[in-house]
Amino acid sequence: MPLAKLTELLDQQQVDYQVIPHFTAYTAQEAAAAAHIPGRQVAKTVMVKIDGTMAMVVLEAPDYVHLGRLKEVAGAGEVELAGESEFRDLFPDCEPGAMPPFGNLWDIPVFVDQRLREDERIAFAAGTHRELVRMAYGDFERLVNPAVAELSTRSARA
Repeated sequence: MPLAKLTELLDQQQVDYQVIPHFTAYTAQEAAAAAHIPGRQVAKTVMVKIDGTMAMVVLEAPDYVHLGRLKEVAGAGEVELAGESEFRDLFPDCEPGAMPPFGNLWDIPVFVDQRLREDERIAFAAGTHRELVRMAYGDFERLVNPAVAELSTRSARA
């Protein structure tokens, strides 16, 4: 069950969270609408390759990864979006594209856009296209220990 690995960690760390079931949705924006949550409060996970190594970038649902800024923050020579076929097998317990932003559960580095810090609570895919987990952003940052920087843009051409 995709949610089990995540909820085990949250329960072990005594984190207050809520599981929100919703109609099947394949994008973070669709999930936000299905769960009746503003899109900026739903975090999406975008998989990237930084100098050939897989990493997660977590940002607000309506935003896009600014690859140039990520390259600077990571001190990388090359940064590119990863194709689903390149990362699908890294998350065998999750539906493709629905992995939660807890890269630490799979030994994958996590980068978070600083805009997510502006909301007290965030929601994110819980391993399926039918459930979100909502929790305090502070707890998320404490558990994941991501690199936080300005990494997003509202334009798809960054």
